[in-house]
Amino acid sequence: MARRSRRHPVRPAPAPPPLRGGWVREEGGWTVRSISGTAATKTYRCPGCHQEIPPRTPHVVAWPADEVEDDDSANSERRHWHTGCWRRERARSG
Repeated sequence: MARRSRRHPVRPAPAPPPLRGGWVREEGGWTVRSISGTAATKTYRCPGCHQEIPPRTPHVVAWPADEVEDDDSANSERRHWHTGCWRRERARSG
């Protein structure tokens, strides 16, 4: 009778954790940043549909491209959008 190998199967390395900030890009005069579900920790109201974006929901944040991203700025024009609402808004205005 043949002997079984005692070697354990090779398992792939675990996937790295998702990026907390996601990607950032320019879209028609706006700077847009994706927010992963793991990085979304607060509730926001989407200006596109006026519904809440609950914590742990992937979404995008957009602000005018000429504004410097500053988390401490009270005058920030940053707005949190559902990804689909942002796409519809850009298609409508672009």
